[in-house]
Amino acid sequence: MDNFQKEIDERANLALSNKFELLLFRLGSDQLKGKSELYGINVFKLREIVPMPTITRAAGMQSPLLGMASIRGQFIPVIDLPAVTGCKPETGLNLLLVTEYARSTQAFAVESVENIVRLDWNQVHTAEAGIGSRNITSIACLDTDGESNNLALVLDVEQILYDIIPSVRGVEPSEETAKDFNLKPGQVAIVAEDSKVARQLLEQGLKSMGIPAIMHNTGLEAWIKINDMQKEAAAAGESIHDKIALVLTDLEMPEMDGFTLTRNIKRDDTLRQIPVVIHSSLSGSANEDHVRKVGADGYVAKFEINELSSVIHRVLEKKR
Repeated sequence: MDNFQKEIDERANLALSNKFELLLFRLGSDQLKGKSELYGINVFKLREIVPMPTITRAAGMQSPLLGMASIRGQFIPVIDLPAVTGCKPETGLNLLLVTEYARSTQAFAVESVENIVRLDWNQVHTAEAGIGSRNITSIACLDTDGESNNLALVLDVEQILYDIIPSVRGVEPSEETAKDFNLKPGQVAIVAEDSKVARQLLEQGLKSMGIPAIMHNTGLEAWIKINDMQKEAAAAGESIHDKIALVLTDLEMPEMDGFTLTRNIKRDDTLRQIPVVIHSSLSGSANEDHVRKVGADGYVAKFEINELSSVIHRVLEKKR
């Protein structure tokens, strides 16, 4: 039991060093490319891997939903992941990856699991410019030299769930969303989020709050923008706090994760008073403990726009 707990703690602490673990799996032959690709998801989102159980298919349920499965007494939806990605399993759907994303639990049917690899986030690069699939958010280079073709496609699970399961889309903004945030003229929110659908939801949500936002695909892009704005403010004899109202960041992102972005901000004497809110599908006490350790001002799970509005309002008021 001590060794098991030690492994959990070690895995959780990776988040504080810009590292993570990726579960690698296969879905069969890609129908367009004619070959089997490696896919990956963050181990933190994985609850367990189980052999394919009996699936109960409800009337009217359509692909890629396979049906419902009873896992440890809980009925959860099962998604045919090869059907989502355009793959055809050669040996069938043999395993379920049971995952937790914010407030939802679901299982993804896959052909096989390869192994777990430990990576630095700088080994992961955004895929939007080079991969056509809307369901791929980034590409992980599995070798540290960054030059090999030993790659894994990291799934944009937020996009997949948004497309398939309406209940994960959150609620519509209410009258409570549009609070008085008392922003100074010219202040903006710096947003870092690698999932395209999550960026769209955040952009729409912030617009409904009346908060101007500059969107970024990675933590590194956001960090570079913050530094550029800091230099511009210093050159003009202005305060960076008159330019940046807050930073809103995801946790899992290529090149630099949200923990590292937050830590960089909070270690800088000029920037540390900028409120940082973490908005993530990674839930659980371990991650919330890390949020506190890196000095973030708020944490909210995806996608609940009214809750996000309340957290932003609270941290802005606290910093005044």
